[in-house]
Amino acid sequence: MYHAHIYFNLSQQSLAEQIHQQIRLSRADTTAIFPLVKKKVGPHVKPMFEVHFNDNQFGFIEWLEQHRAGLSVLIHPVTGNHLADHTRDAIWLGERLSVRTEIFGQH
Repeated sequence: MYHAHIYFNLSQQSLAEQIHQQIRLSRADTTAIFPLVKKKVGPHVKPMFEVHFNDNQFGFIEWLEQHRAGLSVLIHPVTGNHLADHTRDAIWLGERLSVRTEIFGQH
C-alpha cells in the first residue's frame, strides 16, 4: 500500500478541493481518500489531504503528476518503518518539502 499526501497553502484550499473531487470522481484505483486537513499534523509541515492506493498498476502517480496543479505531493510506501517510508523510500512530485522526522523517534 501507498499513501499520497497532497499539500496546499490555505490560500490554495479551493484548488486542493478541486483536485480532491477529481480523485474521488475519476480514480477507482484509490482505496481511501480523506478530507482536507487545514493545519499541520503529524510529520507534515503544511495542510494536506491523504489518498491511499495499493499500487501504480493503473497510473495513479502519473495522473497525480498531470493533475496536481503545482501542488507538492509526497508518495510513500507503508511498510511500518515510518522514518524510511517518509524519507528514504518516498518520492516527490513538485517541490520537495521538509518532513518532521523527529516524531518518528529513533529507528
